[in-house]
Amino acid sequence: MMIKKCTLDDVVELQAVSKETFTETFQEQNSPEHLNAYLERAYNLEQLEREIANPSSHFYFVLYDQQVAGYLKINTGNAQSEEMGEDSLEVERIYVKKDFQKHGLGKQLLNKSMEMALELNKSKVWLGVWEENDNAIAFYQKKGFVQTGAHSFFMGDDEQIDLIMTKSLQ
Repeated sequence: MMIKKCTLDDVVELQAVSKETFTETFQEQNSPEHLNAYLERAYNLEQLEREIANPSSHFYFVLYDQQVAGYLKINTGNAQSEEMGEDSLEVERIYVKKDFQKHGLGKQLLNKSMEMALELNKSKVWLGVWEENDNAIAFYQKKGFVQTGAHSFFMGDDEQIDLIMTKSLQ
């Protein structure tokens, strides 16, 4: 297992793993129209290039047996999807391909986000998780995250609710 920082050279592979993991995770609970609308908006190459180029956002691949198995996106400052302050780091995306789950890769990506938060002198890490994603909620609770709020997430034009979960690092 290895974690590697993504660069603009990785944008095509980032797009592929983003679409694959998001679809695997949410296709059963969402209409194809809403899912495809989200994939086109969030994971088009121009959008991903802008996000990679933003110095307040960081992408990392997790490799398993030298294959890209998943990825992590973290945000600080004004790149955060909610106003959470300068002392916060957001885990915006953390996904592992189905074939690579149950190998501890999600835990390693979450650990990487904690390391980055400490390196950047942040006092808390937060994320949004779909209120119906019981497995993810349980995983984050086990890692010390607690629900501190909620916000809307749009899958196409379908409004869904993400729970905001936060972990203090102090």
